[in-house]
Amino acid sequence: MMKDVIALTPNMPDSWAVLAGLYAGGPDLEVGSGHDGAVIQLHAADGRPLVSLEAPLLVHVDGEAERLLGGEVTAPPVPYWWSEVRASTAVPEAGPLAGSVAGRLTALLGGSVWPAGAATTEVVRTAAAETVAATSDDDALTVDVLTDSTAVVLADRPVLALTAWLSAILRKVTDAGLALHIVTPAHVRLSLPLRTALAGAPNRWVVQDPECGYYDGLSGAVLHWQNGTFTPVVDEAGERSAAKAFTAAGPEATERQLGVAFRVTHRPDDSLVLGRALEAAWTALTGTAPAGWGTAEPVNLRWSTGQLTDLARDRAPEPTHLLAVGHPDRPAIATHRVTRTPDGVAEDITLTLGYGENEAPPLDAIEPLARTLVAEHGLTSMLVTLRRARRDLAVPPRFEAPPIPVSFTLGAGDVHTIGLDHARRPPVELRPVPLGPTARPALYYPLGDGTDAHAWTVLQQLSAHLGVAPAAS
Repeated sequence: MMKDVIALTPNMPDSWAVLAGLYAGGPDLEVGSGHDGAVIQLHAADGRPLVSLEAPLLVHVDGEAERLLGGEVTAPPVPYWWSEVRASTAVPEAGPLAGSVAGRLTALLGGSVWPAGAATTEVVRTAAAETVAATSDDDALTVDVLTDSTAVVLADRPVLALTAWLSAILRKVTDAGLALHIVTPAHVRLSLPLRTALAGAPNRWVVQDPECGYYDGLSGAVLHWQNGTFTPVVDEAGERSAAKAFTAAGPEATERQLGVAFRVTHRPDDSLVLGRALEAAWTALTGTAPAGWGTAEPVNLRWSTGQLTDLARDRAPEPTHLLAVGHPDRPAIATHRVTRTPDGVAEDITLTLGYGENEAPPLDAIEPLARTLVAEHGLTSMLVTLRRARRDLAVPPRFEAPPIPVSFTLGAGDVHTIGLDHARRPPVELRPVPLGPTARPALYYPLGDGTDAHAWTVLQQLSAHLGVAPAAS
């Protein structure tokens, strides 16, 4: 399995620097254009892609290289250029060639290469191959294995993220009616946005394991390759088994994650500015606004509600999917979806924040936050949860305790539709707190401190009473 190589440079990779990098394979290799500005270097004999140099990304957000590549990476001061060089797994020389492309970029432009030992400036010769059909531009989004039902991508990096390349792969695979299976070693973790994107069939995170071969990194099910796809192993009774590596008890989790999932709705208006509800939540829980936003990882743009709004307007009436991240001292990441609805514009936001063993999640800030979102941002509903999980928010390929509800807030519109008397008298021992105007309040339902799993039962009873289904954060 070849690792991707990333060049982090303080100067922009211009055409001359790119050309010097591509000459790492000597003058005999052909060069062709790829998706979204990527440059594909092709084998002269058979047209197969060896390496692709993705379109460089200008990163304005501190901490993104460290979040995705590990603490040992040395990134230039922001802003810097992030250039990914992807190596084909089908040709042995592709890995060293990718390292030489990245090494040549940093030799000319300054900066550093991840992983550090991959950088060279040597010319890498490739062996001749039997002639096959040349790769077209539409095929430049190559995967490692493609069958009638499944596209397989092999990956190995500290945190596998929802990059622009992987997001494009996922869109193309979905449009083709295929499953995307991402195969990684056991030390790889997923970013929360990628974990969300892969959730649910037919996509899978396939983890290599020396004992059972493969298992699903999100469910733990032991897998095998059958009929062109990874599928769960079943015994004679039709039962599935879970990998020991997934279920094995590790050290007790002392770090926690606070999840805040909410929806706000707005009337369509030329003066509408999106992202303010997310900014209000972020500020209430961390003391500062988000550090950056973008459409993929690494998140590269400084936080700007104006730019975010402009993008959503340009894409309307299609939905807009966005990401936001926090400052390095307080791990936080949010997914943000903007959609047109019959009533206006909706923002669906899931904000997750990480806390260490000696850090207390700000549970006392939740009710005031709900009050602010009701009064100023058109809150429809909000579910807050707490779970024992990694402070850095990365998703490991092993079992993690599910989140436990802390509170649920129902917006004034739904309270009015359900009926205030009915909504304020659930069949459980809860005393909802009214928020907003007395004549038309929202209701805040406290469910606990995030330590008692019985809160899920209470939430289910409350949801049945209200006739709503809160989305888990």
